[in-house]
Amino acid sequence: MPVMSTLNIASFNIRYDTPNDGPNAWPNRKERVRALLDYHEIALLGVQEALAHQLDYLTESGSRFDFVGVGRDDAKRAGEFSAVLYDRKRLQKRDGGTFWLSETPDKPSKGWDAQLNRICSWARLRDREGGDREFFLFNTHFDHRGVVARERSADVILAKIESIAGKEPAVLTGDFNLTPDTAPIKKLASALRDAREASERKSYGPAGTFNGFDLQRPLEAPIDYIFVNRRVRVLKHAVLPDNWDQRYPSDHCPVAATIEFLP
Repeated sequence: MPVMSTLNIASFNIRYDTPNDGPNAWPNRKERVRALLDYHEIALLGVQEALAHQLDYLTESGSRFDFVGVGRDDAKRAGEFSAVLYDRKRLQKRDGGTFWLSETPDKPSKGWDAQLNRICSWARLRDREGGDREFFLFNTHFDHRGVVARERSADVILAKIESIAGKEPAVLTGDFNLTPDTAPIKKLASALRDAREASERKSYGPAGTFNGFDLQRPLEAPIDYIFVNRRVRVLKHAVLPDNWDQRYPSDHCPVAATIEFLP
């Protein structure tokens, strides 16, 4: 039986590029985003709010990463991505796609009471260091206002994980815009497992994940998560409040975990 090596994964809302962020705008922090991923040796991650040119930067020549995903507005490059980034040297893409969190998941659309189009991108990957077994990563960004949309989005994603991944190891990353006490998060944590709770070591870092580029802001409750099914073992979990010169690399702290896959 092939030995499955450990894999460092993350969920990271990198904040879309807008000049309104002033000193925290993307051109001033993009190198720090990539440096963070390299230092923590992240091999696989879901990013949220990424615009096409931000993904181009993270996956350009010389980068370790390639990605799976499309823009949420035209299924090409328009609008934000919820892309899956993977280390192309270690991981081999076998399949992938995107579905919309709506009543018409196969085409660009806005669901229920959502304010914006919302998507989930996914990839089926093979770990070259861990044998021939495959696994799946799903990555999403729930609506920030739609109460019904967030409830139904959880249903759509769980159904898609079941139909696409079946009984294979599966990970769900995302910015869910919800705290752990809300019904959709409880539903996801019941069907899957919150990596924080499943971790074999005590979680490192603060509980909260949204910092708003404010170092004085208390980080009290998460809205970003990693969920896993029971074919995934979580060795470590962390929220990473890395900052330089009193500036965060994004308005969200990345959530990271070290995992391995079970037979």
